[in-house]
Amino acid sequence: MVRLPTFKLIVSDTETGKSSVYEIKDPQSKALIGLKIGDEIDASVLGIQGKIKITGGSDRAGFPMRSDVMGGVKKYVLLSKGVGFKPKNKGERRRKLVRGNTITEDIYQVNAVIVKGKEVAKDTKTA
Repeated sequence: MVRLPTFKLIVSDTETGKSSVYEIKDPQSKALIGLKIGDEIDASVLGIQGKIKITGGSDRAGFPMRSDVMGGVKKYVLLSKGVGFKPKNKGERRRKLVRGNTITEDIYQVNAVIVKGKEVAKDTKTA
């Protein structure tokens, strides 16, 4: 029997500024595998109300996911700014180890944000 990974899903609500942590285990973790940064999914599959948008994550060793690295690979990339690198000097570039933009079994933490749909906004205005 193949054992599926366990993810720590951190869902942020931009309106309230609060975040919630969910432990996603075996049957539900199938819904996350293969998704990329920027993908929107129906969160009812994960036991959460509404839709969520994947914004990033990291693996067990703490290497961050980057949206510009394709696939679920871990590779060295020359960075000048952004996720995974904070330059100390102006114009500094450095080769850093980062994860790709696809969620695989090696990912430990997945970051997401709640997306408010346009249909929900119309319903609240008429109610």
